[in-house]
Amino acid sequence: MEDKKTTINNNIKGKTFKKNPIPGTKFTIAISSAKGGVGKSTFATNLALALKKIGCKVGILDADIYGPSLPRLFSINQKPESDGKTLIPINKYEIQCMSIGFLTEEQTPMIWRGPMVTSAIKTFTQKVAWKDLDFIIVDMPPGTGDTQLTFSQEINMDGAIIVSTPQELALQDVKRGIKMFDKLGVKIIGLIDNMSHFIGDDGKKYSIFGEGGVQRTAKEFSKEFLGEIPINPEVGKQGDLGKPIVESIPGHEVSKIYLNLAEKIKSDYLSS
Repeated sequence: MEDKKTTINNNIKGKTFKKNPIPGTKFTIAISSAKGGVGKSTFATNLALALKKIGCKVGILDADIYGPSLPRLFSINQKPESDGKTLIPINKYEIQCMSIGFLTEEQTPMIWRGPMVTSAIKTFTQKVAWKDLDFIIVDMPPGTGDTQLTFSQEINMDGAIIVSTPQELALQDVKRGIKMFDKLGVKIIGLIDNMSHFIGDDGKKYSIFGEGGVQRTAKEFSKEFLGEIPINPEVGKQGDLGKPIVESIPGHEVSKIYLNLAEKIKSDYLSS
């Protein structure tokens, strides 16, 4: 495998940034949405669990500083230990986990300016004792702000998956996110149409947020369309219980979608 330490010109004010891998990891996969409320964190946790279930060593970094979801989705109510120099990830479901939500009370608002966010991200990527990971899944915050810039400029991200619902309001932000990652030189693995439809008791398919928008956007920007994930009440229920659906019901139709995607990612990155 080639040295992951690279120097690139990302065209931000003419600066050249040296990008390094997160210590203790092989591949960094960002999960982004650019728009809040589209199920990005649920997607990130279930993808991490799917990769674990097919034999990968996985960590998840909840980088959504202002709205961390990992403590609730994984039902983690403890603080990480420290050896005085580094934070020790909390292990849950055989996955190494870190989140700002582990260090604060659940309802504490994160009223932080940009430099504080940047400092926190540097701590979580350089001062956490991640150990022997094949993949670290990074749950990015919505938008195209300080967190995205810090990761893109300083961390050698191996790919990003963009999650969206199919309505145009969400896709406007997705298009901004695609342009941001392209400008910063981050490979986009593909786009996911989340909450694409649900199947009613009558057996009919209902596309309540519209239909085909994510796939059209992928085609417009020459990106891969990774598929659809339907709305299913069990997904939200299991997430609220702190045991996401891939872990709690691995045979569920939604879990199988995540497992198939995990197989693709494993093949693309670990088989090369």
